[in-house]
Amino acid sequence: ADALLAFPRADDPVGYHEALGRELPVIAFYLYEAAGGVAYDNQTLHAILALPSVIGIKVATLDSVVTFQRIAGLMRDHPDKLLITGEDRFLGYSLTMGARTALIGMGAALTDLQVALMESFRSGDFGKFVRLSGVCDRFASVTFVPPVEGYVRRMLWALAADGVIPDDACDDPWGPSLPPAERDAVRHAIREARARRHTPP
Repeated sequence: ADALLAFPRADDPVGYHEALGRELPVIAFYLYEAAGGVAYDNQTLHAILALPSVIGIKVATLDSVVTFQRIAGLMRDHPDKLLITGEDRFLGYSLTMGARTALIGMGAALTDLQVALMESFRSGDFGKFVRLSGVCDRFASVTFVPPVEGYVRRMLWALAADGVIPDDACDDPWGPSLPPAERDAVRHAIREARARRHTPP
């Protein structure tokens, strides 16, 4: 391993990150509480990001633009640290707020579109960026929905719909069962995404 992603911990989070950093560089992780995360306050985040061994932070709020804005704002005091978006539901917007890379479950499928989205933002091709943001947002709107832990199966469905894996390779034995209508919605989203990739709005 080249670095560690530190799953959030409420008990002495600064000391926890400091201890991990004695072994490898650390990426802090702000994760929404329903997924087991901890709502670190600004003081704690500043203290974590001030650690020399912490190279950045992944932010995954699920659906809280305001929380992402808050953390992106305090990152201005840590310009040498990397803001990593974990925001499948507002990927494009998170880039406009300062995220410089992504670590997202949605990246398992339609990866090329998400790479193109990030490259269009970096290069200043904002017409393409807005179009691809819409494509990615529509895809996320059918894959990152309650129950959110069903996203693994939905990603497998997406890969099958895109011809990457066989249709019968989509079982997630640890995830919740999902209705057939959800698979139909994922298939439709894949078809729409592929059709819209090169089509101006």
